[in-house]
Amino acid sequence: MKILITGGCGFVGSNIAIYLKKKIKKVKISSLDNLIRKGSTINRNRLKKYNIQNYNINIEKFDKIKFLPKYDLIIDCCAEPAIEASKKDPDRVFNTNLIGTFNILKKCAKDKTNIIFLSSSRVYSISKLKNLLKKNNLSKPIKLNKQIDDTFDTKSASSLYGFTKLSSEKLIKEFFFMTNLKYIINRFGVIAGPWQFGKQDQGFIPLWIARHLFKKKLSYIGFGGNGNQVRDVLHIDDVCKIIYIQIRKLSKINNITFNIGGGLKNSISLKDLTSKCQKLTKNKIKIGKISKTSIFDIPYYITDNSKIKKIYKWKPEKNINQILRDIYVWLIDNKMLKNYFK
Repeated sequence: MKILITGGCGFVGSNIAIYLKKKIKKVKISSLDNLIRKGSTINRNRLKKYNIQNYNINIEKFDKIKFLPKYDLIIDCCAEPAIEASKKDPDRVFNTNLIGTFNILKKCAKDKTNIIFLSSSRVYSISKLKNLLKKNNLSKPIKLNKQIDDTFDTKSASSLYGFTKLSSEKLIKEFFFMTNLKYIINRFGVIAGPWQFGKQDQGFIPLWIARHLFKKKLSYIGFGGNGNQVRDVLHIDDVCKIIYIQIRKLSKINNITFNIGGGLKNSISLKDLTSKCQKLTKNKIKIGKISKTSIFDIPYYITDNSKIKKIYKWKPEKNINQILRDIYVWLIDNKMLKNYFK
């Protein structure tokens, strides 16, 4: 079996690549990554140890992509994931996330290749998510237990990032319509784990731990600056496991969209995350307060995993404490990486 992973030197892509290399016999895995993101060269070196070749190609360049070898499956992890980039660099977000998908799908059509596409929970309408908390301005902890499934509203604005991911989903369905090719679309929530070089607007879990461990400043941003916004978190190992299961069952289970995340048991507020990081690192740092909320920010998101659980008998294995512990141990073992968390 031959697999190409786009964004293969990113956090998610590199972990999936290594996991599948260990798990599947006689598999040839390649990566496509232009290495512009923080930490990508480190991950490329990790891939080399498993004989995984990276093609240093910009996903926007179909004239180069079309000459890549033929693959049985493409796992599309390539994306500009930071929501705030929708304002700062919209061309990059649009070209990477949508034109990039378009190019990969042309390659799939040409070679008769199946695809597993990593989409995002950010396809859902910002206003509808905010409406879930009409009676709570986040001056106090959230008590809502609402879980979001794949039927939640996507009609109104979700950020340019959310638009490009949702549009990519539609492109997949158009390209694969009336063919024998197979696809899976996975709308993932927050993913965290070792080898994630986090920042304020993307990868906040390892950032929070690193700032505590190395005694650097942090701030609660938005919604009054109280740290009461809530997200669920999924360990990268659990991501790798469901991708592996989907590959094994792709011939029978395909052409379907899933919501996948940590779920209710793995949900946490920033304030509670701070408390756990203090206990884990034995350090207490100053947490600033920035009240102003970005128009793209959401106060609450917890994944409904019932569909993925029913079809694959899968559920997250690692709880929030294990996620934090694994990242902490990784950081302790790799303190030379602390400058990546400035």
